[in-house]
Amino acid sequence: MATAAPAKALAPNGAPEKKPGLLVPLLVVTLLALAAGAGLGLQLAGTVEQAVTKKVATEPEKKPAPPLRHSGDLALKDLKPVVVNLAAPSSTFIRVEAAIVFKNGALVNPDVTAAELREDIMAYMRTLALSQLEGPSALQHLREDLNERARARSDGKVDELILSTLVVQ
Repeated sequence: MATAAPAKALAPNGAPEKKPGLLVPLLVVTLLALAAGAGLGLQLAGTVEQAVTKKVATEPEKKPAPPLRHSGDLALKDLKPVVVNLAAPSSTFIRVEAAIVFKNGALVNPDVTAAELREDIMAYMRTLALSQLEGPSALQHLREDLNERARARSDGKVDELILSTLVVQ
């Protein structure tokens, strides 16, 4: 005897009816995960915000930083940037930003001394070749030369010339 295959349920239009399978449970799990993630994110954001607010409230008020001074009664005066071309190759430019350190009251007018030193740095840099700025000890030699010139120009009233930026282009 031959067994007949069970009859499939037919939809009203005559096509076989399809069962939802894994699509509906997968969609439900995805929506639950989305809702749980959003809820956890909102809770964590609120917790972080409360912690930051609490820390800011308990933090003491910061005082403004005092003007930059070296130990003792020394003062620091920034020089305006110096941009000049080198002697060789003449198409190479150098930018130097520096500051001078001196004792308070030693310079009658620090602005005038700073302008004179800036002019002296500019004249000195125009005599340099690019090869004099290459190598590991070149920066040290440049610092020493500029310090000597600063002391000579100010009659020993400038303690040190500090190079803050040196760019060769």
